[in-house]
Amino acid sequence: MSSSPGQSATDSAAAARVFAAFFLYAVAIGGVFPRLGELQRALSLSERELGLALIGTASGTLVSLTLAGPWLERVGHRLVLVAGIPLIALAYAVASHAGSALALYLLLVPAGLCIGAVEIVVNLEADRTEHQLGRRIMSRAHAFWSIGFFAAGLAGAGLAQLGVPLRAHLLGMVVVIGGAGLFALRGFEAAGHRPDAHAGSAPRWARPSRHTLLLVAATLAAMVLEGAGAEWSAIYMRDAFGATPFLAGAAVAVGAGLQAAARWVADSVVERHGPLRVARTLQALLGAGAALVLLAPHPALALAGFALIGLGTSAMFPLAMSAAAQATDRPAALNVAALAQTSFIAFLVGPPLLGWVATSLGIRWSFGITLPLVALAFWASSALVPRRPD
Repeated sequence: MSSSPGQSATDSAAAARVFAAFFLYAVAIGGVFPRLGELQRALSLSERELGLALIGTASGTLVSLTLAGPWLERVGHRLVLVAGIPLIALAYAVASHAGSALALYLLLVPAGLCIGAVEIVVNLEADRTEHQLGRRIMSRAHAFWSIGFFAAGLAGAGLAQLGVPLRAHLLGMVVVIGGAGLFALRGFEAAGHRPDAHAGSAPRWARPSRHTLLLVAATLAAMVLEGAGAEWSAIYMRDAFGATPFLAGAAVAVGAGLQAAARWVADSVVERHGPLRVARTLQALLGAGAALVLLAPHPALALAGFALIGLGTSAMFPLAMSAAAQATDRPAALNVAALAQTSFIAFLVGPPLLGWVATSLGIRWSFGITLPLVALAFWASSALVPRRPD
């Protein structure tokens, strides 16, 4: 039976609000990354020290992903999104006032707490809305995340080139995101649970299952390289090629832009070719991009490498989220939280590891060291085929 025009309009509006939430979530996170080089110099930090300070965000995220699941339904998904997304931007604006690496770490923890809660909610809403519509929207939802990150990166690069102070830039983003969230998410209603979802109550701790760990292995290279592209690409362009502030910031944006373009069409490509073939193609692009960034003799080739990294990371995490949410061995919220929690360990370990590598071997090797992870992910990609354990 076909849906009525009214129902179709309602479903489309629900999907549009999910897309808006992903977009604003990414804008809230992405503003600071094109300007990390400025923050590094203002605090006189080495890459190793900056990487350790950036663990603050990952620490808060890990705590939130571990503990937030049981109370998110009680608080309500709408409140988490309307309040949590602007609070992410506010936390980054406050963190820009840090006076030391330790202070930066501590001030980034609240941002991570908000990120963890929002991360669970947006992915659950995408999965449940996907079920209501009867078609995939997960990759397109993540495309809007990439578009938001691209927009934030481009804006940050432009404002840096114009000499707008970092603190004024981040404070302005709080106002813009808060107002845009109230407008775009008005009328938001949480989607209903999947009828085939696990009916049991979720335990307090989001312990990963064996399947979750395989999903983490399949997405680990993408997670680490996506984080490396966000956190180190601007500094890479500055240190390797003496790039202008705009060109350095553009390195953040180009990866997000190609990632957004790929995610926009990824759902139909996955439906046509299957998740395994798509995943392994993306892993090959990811490895090529990391190798190109490692070896690039010219800024244009480095930007091409970041573009390939963006393409390679595009559908890996959405595919894993879909596989986790559709498994019926445990509640969907628990599987999503366990995957997100365990995957974010890549962000917890990644920044100091890549900062250590940059300080010891040079900024190029922050990307080259990820090539063995690409091989691991290629091996584990079969876990991305959604399955329903008995």
